[in-house]
Amino acid sequence: MTREEILSAVKKQIKDTLEEVDVDAIDCNLSMRDLGANSLDVIEVVSGTMRDLRIKVPREELEDVNTINQLVDVFLNHAPK
Repeated sequence: MTREEILSAVKKQIKDTLEEVDVDAIDCNLSMRDLGANSLDVIEVVSGTMRDLRIKVPREELEDVNTINQLVDVFLNHAPK
């Protein structure tokens, strides 16, 4: 699984959860909160992406994630090679 595939899955979940966000204009150095997400939205994006990618990430590894790029990196570390 490539970084681009994971980013695409994250953006799909962001679009489904935050309909007003233009996913093509997302700056991956921003947090989801910067895009207007509340804590429930963040959980939906993260859990939906893990479900789509068929990966599981321990909650502790997600605690220090602040940006979309960091989230993609964590998912990439758990994705099948």
